[in-house]
Amino acid sequence: MISKVEPTSTFNFKRDYTLLEKLIGSKLFWFFFLLIGFSYPIYRSVNRVLPPELPVLVEVPAYKLQNEFGREYGTEQLLGRTYIANFVFTSCPTTCPAIMEKTQKIQKRIRGLGTKVAIVTFTVDPETDTPPVLNKYARGLSANPHVWTFLTTPDKEEMRSLLVEGFRVPMGDLEEFQGVVDGTSVSLWDIAHTERMVLVDNLGRVRGYYSTTNDDINKLMIDVGLLVNRSYEF
Repeated sequence: MISKVEPTSTFNFKRDYTLLEKLIGSKLFWFFFLLIGFSYPIYRSVNRVLPPELPVLVEVPAYKLQNEFGREYGTEQLLGRTYIANFVFTSCPTTCPAIMEKTQKIQKRIRGLGTKVAIVTFTVDPETDTPPVLNKYARGLSANPHVWTFLTTPDKEEMRSLLVEGFRVPMGDLEEFQGVVDGTSVSLWDIAHTERMVLVDNLGRVRGYYSTTNDDINKLMIDVGLLVNRSYEF
């Protein structure tokens, strides 16, 4: 007969936890971790310092022109909206197609801003670019009429005065020059005008001029955001 031998002693093994393991197992640690995690982004948002304000370069005088639908459009309709102005003509054989291509991309980039931002294209050939001509041109560019407006006037000198004295950009007359099309020298007609975009705030003040390079367009987008996020009282 084999008798059962009872153990004469027991072993109590206690594991030594590391500091990290103790912290992870602590409810107090997780309380402070979550508190700091949620509070820091709020602190940064509240105490965020915006870049310096853009300088006011010139105040554009009040104007009233015709849009591509033949309706009056100008300062009154744009008051309260930041807008990007550019200057082309529909039969332009040189720089205008590239300007419009850039503007199409800008239209896509500002979609999330709704009606806070507008694009306004002024023709430098108002005698040719009547509202029906501009309407066809706008549709060819897939311009959203709630965002992108095309302006003309029966009075060429009215447009010239607005551009030169108001926006401080050049506007020449239709001139003939020799160009090359498909390797053939031909006579073309062009109008001297700026290739730059002009940024105007919601009070009708010019805040910047930008070329159509990618770097300048990116800067324009940043500056548009700055103006939209700042409120200027009427």
